[in-house]
Amino acid sequence: MARRFHRPGVGLLLLVMAAVAPGCSYNEFVAQEEGIKAQWAQVENQLQRRNDLIPNLVETTKGIAQQERDVFGQIAESRAKLAGAQTPEQRMQAANEQSAALARLLVVVENYPQLRSSETFNRLMDELAGTENRIAVERMRYNERVQGYNTLRRQFPSNLTSSMFGFREYPLFNAPPEAERVPRVDFGRQR
Repeated sequence: MARRFHRPGVGLLLLVMAAVAPGCSYNEFVAQEEGIKAQWAQVENQLQRRNDLIPNLVETTKGIAQQERDVFGQIAESRAKLAGAQTPEQRMQAANEQSAALARLLVVVENYPQLRSSETFNRLMDELAGTENRIAVERMRYNERVQGYNTLRRQFPSNLTSSMFGFREYPLFNAPPEAERVPRVDFGRQR
C-alpha cells in the first residue's frame, strides 16, 4: 500500500513542477525581451550619432580644405600673372592681386597658426573609426542578448513556456551584403 501513495505523490509533484517551471521562465522571457529592446535602442542611438555627426564633419572638412585651396590657388594664380605680365600696368595689377592673396594667407595663418585641413581630416577619420567601433560594439551586445534569449526559447522546459505564450524568435543583426564593400568618403573632388 505504501507504493500506491508513492505513485500519486510523484504525479502530483510533477504536476506542481510543470505548473511552476513555466511561470519562472515566463518572467525570464519578459526580462530578456526588454533587454533586447533596450540594446536595440542603443544600436539605433549610435546609428543616429553617426547620421548626425559624420555629415557635419565632412562638410566642415570640405569647407576648411576649400578655404586653403582658394588662398593657395589665388597666390599661385597671381604669381603666374606676375611672371607673364608684359606691360607695367599688367605687372602692377598682378602685383596687387598677389599682395591681396598674400594678405588673405596671413589672415588665415594668424587665425590658424597651423593650416587646419590635415588636422580636420585626421579628426574626421578618428570620428569615423570611433563611431563605427561604437556601432559594432552595440550590435555585438544586441546579438549576444538575442542569442541568450533565442537559446532559452528553444531549451526544455522553457520551450513549453515560449510556445504557450507566443514568445517569438528575435533576429540576429547580420550586416547586409553591401557591407562587404569598402565604404567611400567623397569630399566632392572632381576626378
